[in-house]
Amino acid sequence: MHDLRAKEAALEERLRAAGRVIVAFSGGVDSSYLAYAAHRALGGDALAVTAESPSYPASHRRMAEAVIERFAIPHRFVATHEMESDAYRANAPDRCYHCKSELFAVLGNLRDQLGFDAVAYGVNTDDTGDFRPGHRAAAERGVLSPFLDVGLSKAEIRALSRAAGLPTADLPASACLSSRLPYGTEVTPERLRQVEAGEERLRALGFRQVRLRHHGELARIEIDPSELARALEPAMARALVAAIKPLGFRYVSLDLEGYRTGALNEVLVEWVDFGAAR
Repeated sequence: MHDLRAKEAALEERLRAAGRVIVAFSGGVDSSYLAYAAHRALGGDALAVTAESPSYPASHRRMAEAVIERFAIPHRFVATHEMESDAYRANAPDRCYHCKSELFAVLGNLRDQLGFDAVAYGVNTDDTGDFRPGHRAAAERGVLSPFLDVGLSKAEIRALSRAAGLPTADLPASACLSSRLPYGTEVTPERLRQVEAGEERLRALGFRQVRLRHHGELARIEIDPSELARALEPAMARALVAAIKPLGFRYVSLDLEGYRTGALNEVLVEWVDFGAAR
């Protein structure tokens, strides 16, 4: 705990040294704690900014609004337009690069308009082990990564979030809706709506950690391994089909490996030069 408090103090010092800071704030675990820490360190010199687009789930917006209201964090919504990019819609393995490039361009423009000094986002040490092209976009635009600077992991961010009373502390891992589409499947608003509605229905059935992977006519459901036994009960299996099929899917399957982060990156073993695309 002493080491964690030292990292917390170092984080606040890092934020104060940055001047006036815009925080990329989605309402997830990491960005919520970063927005909280920036507000505590900088007060009115920190602004949390949430980007809205078809890939941003309504459930994330609700959580973002809850956090900013509870902690009185200065905040605004902005629109991003990654869907207008052919490269983003093509959904190649570097899709996240094009998304984050758009996000950080919008936040950079806002920084300049409002007279802020920096933009920061909530990448943590755990994120460096997976394929994350968005990191390259952040580096290209000089976006700060305070958690990396002080060596904070996901588990440590959760612990600090609990101590702060943040409602996001124990949220399941989250990602944008486009991450549910296999690489090469075009990102469209309709497909994103199907995914979002499907995951809302899965949560309504009582499942906590879920992903609905969109494979055209097939919906592949990933559920946390601890919940798989319940999902496999005959009555629940029928309920899953009844919930998901009407959204426009011909087939509904349950992935027997269960939920795991970066599942769609498993096909990237042969994709060259991971490091250069991060």
